Amino acid sequence: MSNNQPIYLTAEGLRKVKDELEYLTTTRRREVAQMIAEAKAEGDISENAGYDEAKTAQGFLEGRIRELESILKNAKVISEDNAAPDVVALGRTIVVREDGTDYEEEYTIVGPPEADPSNGRISNESPMGRALLGKRVGEHATVVSPGGEIDFVIVAVK
Repeated sequence: MSNNQPIYLTAEGLRKVKDELEYLTTTRRREVAQMIAEAKAEGDISENAGYDEAKTAQGFLEGRIRELESILKNAKVISEDNAAPDVVALGRTIVVREDGTDYEEEYTIVGPPEADPSNGRISNESPMGRALLGKRVGEHATVVSPGGEIDFVIVAVK
């Protein structure tokens, strides 16, 4: 994520990233430091599983902190004001129907850090997100999936 391209977040997503970073840099960092200190106090660290585990936790923690800092550095809050109200755009919730069926699904288009497809939040960079962006109610979008192409109709934009 260090390519300096904008990372799109909702206002809520931005708050969550800031909150997580705050927790990791204060509370969690202290906890991991304490784990390392306790493992060192046990003696020889060359064969100390607790020390190895604590150092691994520290590595993952610092990696996540760097990732969150990069997200914040490149964050751009999604503004729904930039597109017409009936156009699929970042931050919008849409209802789609697979062509030829009556089953409708609702998705919100978000940036990659907030994507959670099982909860109806799809990334603008996903195949489905890319296929839907810029479409209007009533238009068709073709999504290329591993199982082949799937055609969707945009039913509503909220």
